[in-house]
Formats: sequence, structure tokens, C-alpha cells
Amino acid sequence: MYDLADVLPDSDIDAGTNVLIAGPPLTGKRAIAFDILASGAGRGDGSIIVTTKDSADKVLESFTEVASGTEPDVGVVDCVTKQRGIGTVDDDPRIKYASSPVDMTGIGIKLSEFLQHFYEDRGLTENRVLLHSVSTLLMYSDLQTVFRFLHVFTGRIQSADALGLYVIDSTAHDDQTMNTLKQLFDAVIELEETADGEEPEIRTAGLST
Repeated sequence: MYDLADVLPDSDIDAGTNVLIAGPPLTGKRAIAFDILASGAGRGDGSIIVTTKDSADKVLESFTEVASGTEPDVGVVDCVTKQRGIGTVDDDPRIKYASSPVDMTGIGIKLSEFLQHFYEDRGLTENRVLLHSVSTLLMYSDLQTVFRFLHVFTGRIQSADALGLYVIDSTAHDDQTMNTLKQLFDAVIELEETADGEEPEIRTAGLST
């Protein structure tokens, strides 16, 4: 079982659940996802972050700040650095590189390697996986391609009894795209803009408390 940190503090989530975190820009979608990962890290869960927006170094720095006070077991699948052509990079224990956000086969392979390593080598039977973000994938590939990729990705999470978190900018895509993608997920957390200075409103579907 998994929890969702401060989003739904009294809810327990079944292993193998995939949750979409949707909302406009600057509503704190990644912050909520990081909080959920950090909450798990505090109780010894593994954390795997697939980043299509920021480099692994930047992601690790940000996540380490959120998970302060713990020594998180964390792995990052970096889909950015090789695409930018910043020198030569090689995989290491905490970072694996995909060639770009278009390289969905590579992303899936690197994710599977981390899940296998965490489960078999580190003995981590509960792992939380964040994909940040689905919107970037849709910038580079069409909806059908992304849908097929996410269908395989969510199936991998389910098979591994992990918790999957997926961030998407809901205002960047039309209703048909959003409704098509939502079919893939067990639950949705939606953030809505509010008046200046107020916390975003959070609505959930498919989550029991």
C-alpha cells in the first residue's frame, strides 16, 4: 500500500496504481508529485524519476531538497541531456540516459532496469515512479504514439506493484486528448487555479479516503 502524502493524508493506495496529476502551469503539480515521492522515501520506498524537462542533476538537486532528512534510494531516467548534446554522458548507479523524449523504447528499457535493480539488488519492494512530464512527450510525438507508450509504461508499474505518478499540463492539450489519456489511469488529481495568493484547489477522481 502507498500513501499520497499531504494530498490525501488519510488514503491508502493499492500497489500497482497509476495516478495522473493534471493542472495549468504554476499550480504546483511537480511539487505535489515530489512530496508524494519524498513521503515514500522517508519510509524506505524507492524513487524513480523519468524527466523529459530538466537534466538529472537538476532533478536530483530539487528532489534531495524536498526529501531532506532522508537518504533516498533514487534513480533518474534523463531524457534531456543527450538530446542537448552536452558532452559525453554515461549511465551511473543513480542516472540512466535515454537519447531524447522521442526515444520511448529507450525510456521503457531504462525504467525496467531501475525497477529490476531496486527490487532484486536493493530489496526495495515498494517503489514510486514519477514521469515529468507527459506534456513534453506530446510535444515530440503524436497522441497515438504517446498513448501506446503510456499503456506499456502503466502496465509495467502495475506488474511491479509500484505507484506511478504522471504530470501533465491540462491547458496545453484539448479535451479529446485529455479524455483519451485519462483512460489509462486509475485515478486523477486535478489542480485548479484560484485567486492570487491562494493555494490551488485539488480535486480527485478514483481515489478513496
